[in-house]
Amino acid sequence: MMLFQRVKPLDKILETAEKKALKRQLGAFQLTMLGIGAIIGTGIFVLTAEAGQKAGPAMMIAFVIAAVVCALAALAYSELASMIPVSGSAYTYTYGVMGEALAWTVGWALVLEYAVAAGAVSVGWSGYMNGLLASAGMELPTALKTGPMDGGAFNILAFSIALVVTGLLVLGTSKSAKVNAILVLVKVVALTAFIAIAVPAAKDVNFEPFFPTGWGSPLGGIGVLGAAASIFFAYVGFDAVSTAAEETKNPNRNIPIGLIGSLLVCTIFYMLVGYGAVGAIGSQPMLDANGLAIHPGTPEMAAACAGSEALVCSKEPLAHVLKVLGFAGWGNAIGLAAALALPSVVLMMIYGQTRIFFTMSRDGLLPEALSKVHPKFHTPHVVTMITGVFVALFAAMFPVGILADISNSGTLFAFMAVSAGVLILRKREPNRPRPFRTPMAWVVCPLAIAGCLLLFLNLSLYTLAMFFGWAILGFIVYALYGYRNSELARGLKGPHGGPKIDPEPPFHEGPQA
Repeated sequence: MMLFQRVKPLDKILETAEKKALKRQLGAFQLTMLGIGAIIGTGIFVLTAEAGQKAGPAMMIAFVIAAVVCALAALAYSELASMIPVSGSAYTYTYGVMGEALAWTVGWALVLEYAVAAGAVSVGWSGYMNGLLASAGMELPTALKTGPMDGGAFNILAFSIALVVTGLLVLGTSKSAKVNAILVLVKVVALTAFIAIAVPAAKDVNFEPFFPTGWGSPLGGIGVLGAAASIFFAYVGFDAVSTAAEETKNPNRNIPIGLIGSLLVCTIFYMLVGYGAVGAIGSQPMLDANGLAIHPGTPEMAAACAGSEALVCSKEPLAHVLKVLGFAGWGNAIGLAAALALPSVVLMMIYGQTRIFFTMSRDGLLPEALSKVHPKFHTPHVVTMITGVFVALFAAMFPVGILADISNSGTLFAFMAVSAGVLILRKREPNRPRPFRTPMAWVVCPLAIAGCLLLFLNLSLYTLAMFFGWAILGFIVYALYGYRNSELARGLKGPHGGPKIDPEPPFHEGPQA
């Protein structure tokens, strides 16, 4: 069985990109700003409470660990992004390096990175919107504020925002550069205001004990490493820098500056936010009867948080801190900033997911109907609507922490595959042009793989079970459909089902996403 021998040649993948070359016009500063805008989102606005439950004040160390792992993975990611500047992300890179079966596995895992992440951002948005509605005297019933695992029944706001964004994507609505720049500014100003108020209010007593849950747990999901595995979600988006390699002036110099620069700026912001949140009102984990930290996103956590004003229980942690400090107006302003900015992140996530599915459908690994383009709106409407409905259901039923962790599992797996792909190509095709070369690749890439694996193994057992269950389902779908119907499978067969004499498989470019 030619499962791992079906490698789609890089030259074939590049044919589309070579037809239209993009102008190299982005410098280091533009790339850094692009990265900051893509990174700051639900992770810092919402998962601060999640990190506090897992690591307490030591969440600040978790921010640094996640940033270092991201930086290593980003350097590896950039080399393949510059070599293969086409749609499909890690799925396409893997297809051209390690073959169809692993490419399918990565593409299937990217559903967790994009679709589930879109659900997590929707839930994060709903937390801040619920806070704003409560402040305005229009609070929703508890059953409609959160999902069943979080003390409610159906998160109506998270469900609604996902469907609204899906509708916009079907119509072809896109964000202009000016609107995106304004939203980036709104997020940065909101975090700066929070830091200016919360950091001076910090008290030493709120940092004790600093390591209430230690470095980790055999069961995963708790401790500094468990928090880092969740906080990883706060940095996802940096790949927007690496995928701009084709439009970058002097990419060997500017890509690493943009990557490291945006990660460094965001890490400093995140550590100051964490310091302010912990120091101002405290962030000690909720404990069970045995004195152990309760895992976030469980019915036990929902019960422990019933009626509690603790930071680790808040659905709008940054706004909550300012309200406790007596700055209710600024707290509502933070909530408004999140409510304005986060839907754009939902849009980016769902957009990314639909383009992954579109590319997989074009390659024959998913039904051709998924790559149909609307005759009027010129968007892949079928796959967009299907994706949007599932994202909305994820958001309505699951807590933000569980969705973020599941999303991280897919992202970490994809980053490990990309890092391995860089090393394989260095051996297989050492002379192929590389607009960006990962520095010290034989050190950086193994460290990236090790770092991603460390965080992956420190996710909760529930998350790991969900990941492997999803992977098994993916293998079944591939065996029943993709293996027989992919473009490469058709290229290996002659007109009567026998072997094809011409070893060069056909490829269909299809409409551009």
